[in-house]
Amino acid sequence: MSTLGLVVNPVAGTGRGGAVGRRARRLLERAGHDVHDLSAPTLAQATERARQAATSGLDALVVVGGDGMVHLGVGVVAGTDLPLGIVAVGTGNDVARSFGLPRGDVDRAVAVVDAALRAGPRRVDAVRVTRPDGPAQWYAGVLSCGLDAAVNARANTLTWPHGHLRYLRALVPELAAFRPYGYRVEVDGTVWESAGTLVAVASTPWFGGGLPIAPDAVPDDGLLDVVLAGPFTRRGALGIFPRIYRGRHVDDPRVRVVRGRRVVVEHAPGLGPPPPAAFADGEPLGPAPLVVDVVPAALGVLG
Repeated sequence: MSTLGLVVNPVAGTGRGGAVGRRARRLLERAGHDVHDLSAPTLAQATERARQAATSGLDALVVVGGDGMVHLGVGVVAGTDLPLGIVAVGTGNDVARSFGLPRGDVDRAVAVVDAALRAGPRRVDAVRVTRPDGPAQWYAGVLSCGLDAAVNARANTLTWPHGHLRYLRALVPELAAFRPYGYRVEVDGTVWESAGTLVAVASTPWFGGGLPIAPDAVPDDGLLDVVLAGPFTRRGALGIFPRIYRGRHVDDPRVRVVRGRRVVVEHAPGLGPPPPAAFADGEPLGPAPLVVDVVPAALGVLG
């Protein structure tokens, strides 16, 4: 028997999170595990409860929801021996997709968690972000800090549609006000300084509800795929975004993909306005400057 901490997003699964969470708990208990519900009204409160419980004898932390709940879990367990179980029932589920885990199927997801508790977790990379005015933060998927981040911020205010269609709906008004940002991006000492449209620092391929922004990213290779898109016009940006659906944007000569272990993202004032505040796993991190480090095998995943 394992002792599990369970954190449920009550609004996951288009409002069915509470029922989904109760089912996940019943299934885990039926499999013989001791389950402690650490859910709370806010993500901040749930994170604090999970951190406190992580030091008191848990064998694993299990999150039920979408990428926001995965982000919470990664922030608690990355860099420790405590593994993370993911019951992916959100609208995007990009991290679960990248790890090859079930999406939208509570029974299958719990079965995967149960089997992995018996067989042991697999180790994947996690990414640590530091900023001058705050503590280090962790993520597992993609950090974005360009037009994509502005779209992400707007998409998070929308209640419909779901997945990448919500992202597409948010794109239109953001394009209307867009002009290229000024970037200085350093990847393992190599500098890209340019006006630009999009910067993404990816450990896994997908963001935005199924968009393969870094199609060749691998979650356990110890490297980050850094996608750098130059100064597209509004029409050019509108033209490149549909290509992201197929991962073909990386074929455009104005888009570069650089791999490395440490990435520094700063504003270059003479080249354009500051880039939008960064998001990672769909959750806000804050504005540049950002120092982003991949930590190989820092995250244990049940599945």
